[in-house]
Amino acid sequence: MLRRSLRTCLALPSKSVMNGVPQRMARGMTSSASLRSDALFVHRDTPYNNPSIPFAWTKESSKEAEKIISHYPPQYKKAAVIPLLHLAQKQNDNFLSISAMNFVANYLEMPPMRVYEVATFYTMFNRTPVGKHFIQVCTTTPCMLGGCGAESVLNALQDRLGIHPGETTEDGKFTMIEVECLGACANAPMVQINDAYYEDLTPESIVKIVDALERGEHVKPGNQDGRLNSAPAGNERTLTEKPYGPGQYCVPDFQ
Repeated sequence: MLRRSLRTCLALPSKSVMNGVPQRMARGMTSSASLRSDALFVHRDTPYNNPSIPFAWTKESSKEAEKIISHYPPQYKKAAVIPLLHLAQKQNDNFLSISAMNFVANYLEMPPMRVYEVATFYTMFNRTPVGKHFIQVCTTTPCMLGGCGAESVLNALQDRLGIHPGETTEDGKFTMIEVECLGACANAPMVQINDAYYEDLTPESIVKIVDALERGEHVKPGNQDGRLNSAPAGNERTLTEKPYGPGQYCVPDFQ
């Protein structure tokens, strides 16, 4: 009954009249679809994700795994679980399967449950399949500001790919989601595609990136408008004069 009353209240217009006095009602609201806890933390076998599907390092991944473990003392090699899970996901087309988690657990000689705990805690691990190009669009405040913000980039992606956030294209090449801050605010708006950051975007530049990826071409990550890293756009605003050279500094005489 309470849920019905709340839903009815939210559906009312912003203003109404009660006993001749204008009343301001609650604003309408929307929210993301809620997920049951078992969808987040419980594994259920599927044809595409079950322990019978084999997983093992490729030759390249094996070398990288050995390099990662070498950074830790032998008695603390379990601390490498996060980078190794990331490596397994990268090898497995952006998807961290139950077989990959079991393999990493055996590789590090740790209980599988400890690996599952890590994989279900961090959102960077995809426990369901995603597209070959996993596009994460930052829509936090810094990326939303300006005349060409994240909303324009997001709309351009939706129009180009024909999907909405949380969906994958029919050919399985692209998955797109909205995420919170990716830590590149000085280069907003930006997106992360797999492990690469693409920054200083416009609707036109993000479409060009998608077109190139669809053709199987490599797109250089980083700034897409020509500026150097996070340098100011346009002319220099600091250090505009030639700096002092060696021996030209004034050293005070304290004697």
